[in-house]
Amino acid sequence: MLTNSLKIVIGAGPYQNNPGWLHTQEEHLSLTNPKNWETHFEKGTLHAILAEHVWEHLTYEEGIAAAKLCYLYLRKGGYVRCGVPDGFFQDKKYQHTIQVGGPGPKEHPAFDHKIVYNYKLLSAVFIQAGFEVNLLEYFDEEGQFHESKWSGSDGVIFRSKKFDPRNQGERLVFPSLIIDAIKR
Repeated sequence: MLTNSLKIVIGAGPYQNNPGWLHTQEEHLSLTNPKNWETHFEKGTLHAILAEHVWEHLTYEEGIAAAKLCYLYLRKGGYVRCGVPDGFFQDKKYQHTIQVGGPGPKEHPAFDHKIVYNYKLLSAVFIQAGFEVNLLEYFDEEGQFHESKWSGSDGVIFRSKKFDPRNQGERLVFPSLIIDAIKR
């Protein structure tokens, strides 16, 4: 069992943006395979789960099931920090890149996006799983950007206004919709 680490990153890829966290890959810990979780963790023991640009690779129904799975393994007060592409960001090139069945990574066509989230839709996924949702960075229906104060010490989402160098000027280039879903 991997019980030494109570903070995990789902689908970390080559990125190690969160030192001290357990970085996992889909083949070892899949959001759609409860048996993976049973093998590695005890229910109610995790402090935090971070998923950057992972949930959009699941269908809506799979997203709800994945959120419910995370809920089972988080302790009370634990959270999922989730970042996905933002469907309300008003930039044609960005929207083309993130669209369902869009260009996606050429080397991994199976990883195409299955859904494009906005803050309402992503919040609904986690609320249906029993979480309370705090919006950290997102665009609204009118294309206005909103952000709350949040700390990278609680989990870095690199593709954010806060951390991505592409987003440090006057104009956001590649933002994410970011939430904390908290188990109360």
